[in-house]
Amino acid sequence: MGWFLVFAAALMETVGVIGLKRYSGRKSLLSAILFIGGFGASFVLLYQSFRYIQLSIAYAVWIGLGTAAAVLVNILFFGESRSTARLLSLAVIVVGVVGLKAVS
Repeated sequence: MGWFLVFAAALMETVGVIGLKRYSGRKSLLSAILFIGGFGASFVLLYQSFRYIQLSIAYAVWIGLGTAAAVLVNILFFGESRSTARLLSLAVIVVGVVGLKAVS
């Protein structure tokens, strides 16, 4: 259950990032709802995961997954750079997150 909550929190963080990107370009009610609702739900889900997983592990995995998802969303949908160095750095984040999950 704890890992489900962390992954759901990372997914909602990604929704928040999409809302933030949209809101920074054009202020609309939908963008504000995605931004505030996504990040709000993310924090609630992450907090709930602490009942099952150590805070240090849950937080690190949440940050890593959220960062990786934000980079991918911005590359795929908002035209950010797809440089080799950037993709390699993203792979390092994913390997770190998998490693943390594997040892916990």
